[in-house]
Amino acid sequence: MKIALPLDEDRLSVCPVLARAPYFLFCSEGKENIEENSAAQAQGGAGIQAAQFLVDRGVGALITPRCGENSAQVLKAAGIEIYKSANKAAADDLTAYREGKLEALSHFHGGFQGTR
Repeated sequence: MKIALPLDEDRLSVCPVLARAPYFLFCSEGKENIEENSAAQAQGGAGIQAAQFLVDRGVGALITPRCGENSAQVLKAAGIEIYKSANKAAADDLTAYREGKLEALSHFHGGFQGTR
């Protein structure tokens, strides 16, 4: 299963904002790659665009500190599982995920309309 995490500028830390994260880390079958988040600079609808970006890349699970309602609707419709990040370092969240130590994200905010 392909796992995704939003990354901050340092490309190591989990970004607290999903839609406007500068990068996404993708992990699948022991391989990792980082891609720029094309939705990060969107004028509006960044959450939906970021969610569609993840859907288009075949993600099966997302680990994130928080997620907006619009993003969550797109992700859930695609069958993507959403987990709450518990660590600052993406590598630590991946380990926690693999060990079954992350909880499902159950609270989704209304959105920040262009703020970070």
